[in-house]
Amino acid sequence: MTVTVLIPAHNEQASLPHTLRALQAQTFPPRRVVVVADNCTDGTVSVAREHGVDVFESVGNVHKKGGALNQALEYLLSTLGDNDCVMVMDADSQIGVEYLATARDRFTSDRALMSVGGLFHGEEGHGLIGQFQRNEYTRYQREIERRDGRVFVLTGTASIFRSAALRGVAEARGQTLPGKPGDVYDTAALTEDNELTIAIKTLGGLTTSPEKCTVVTELMPSWKMLWAQRLRWQRGALENLGAYGVTPQTMRYWAQQIGIGYGVIALFSYFALMILMLVSMDTWVWFPFWMLLGFVFAIERVITTWRGGWRARLLAVLVIPELIYDVFLNLAFLKGVGDIAFGRSAAWKHVEHKEPAQRGA
Repeated sequence: MTVTVLIPAHNEQASLPHTLRALQAQTFPPRRVVVVADNCTDGTVSVAREHGVDVFESVGNVHKKGGALNQALEYLLSTLGDNDCVMVMDADSQIGVEYLATARDRFTSDRALMSVGGLFHGEEGHGLIGQFQRNEYTRYQREIERRDGRVFVLTGTASIFRSAALRGVAEARGQTLPGKPGDVYDTAALTEDNELTIAIKTLGGLTTSPEKCTVVTELMPSWKMLWAQRLRWQRGALENLGAYGVTPQTMRYWAQQIGIGYGVIALFSYFALMILMLVSMDTWVWFPFWMLLGFVFAIERVITTWRGGWRARLLAVLVIPELIYDVFLNLAFLKGVGDIAFGRSAAWKHVEHKEPAQRGA
């Protein structure tokens, strides 16, 4: 088994060196690393060549990440055997040193396994908004570990696929799967990682995200950028489900979206009832039962972020700030639903790193 790494990059000269150094530190090194340079206007190509990796430059691509990867995969997949693997990872992420070795062991021990994803950690920095996102990711990691690696979505930050699985997806496009025949990635999808996960599961492939497959990824540095990211994620997920319809493979995804919708209603109802009580009562009444329940909730929030360090625990024990953050995410969910309902067009912007940041894998 071999691993070829594809790194789609659009103006990533600042973050790319950190990504390449993390690949060089792997206990099981990749056979080949290819930077897929897509419409770059900075020094991404020269930085890649300085680090001794191959460069594939997209030609006439107007479909962003998915389109650039389709061009690279069209050539690459024809050169690989069925058990050879392809890793697709972002140019602003760094994988842990045991990622590729862990994936190799999983693939060789389970022939039905078609893809291995990563558990992502948030980079350091970005103040309070950064800590909100790190807490969110820490809880997600804990949940996946408790589910023994079973995930809804293979993260786009870093995931590995058997070449046979990607060829199967390309062959099924336009028939069993939505999209253009011959393409691995459906360029009409806003969230290509989510769509590809559903595609592989629809064809019967198994997926997992082992505990040792860790990834350090970028965080959104501002509320505006975080809003745009989460709106794209949420709307993309809903559009993907609309494209696939209700099938045995998508039932859990539909249930997840219904659960999110219920959570939105419950949280906003909670705040509405709190406000109603405040304006209706002359004095505040402390009910021991609800105080105890709130205390238990605060403890749960701390426990689920414990491995994130003291800053994560401090933010969690305060409870209210994270509830407000949840409201922010719920508003993005509602906006996504509304945009789809009213047929509004969707778009997303690339986040460029202006200055190199010291980040560890």
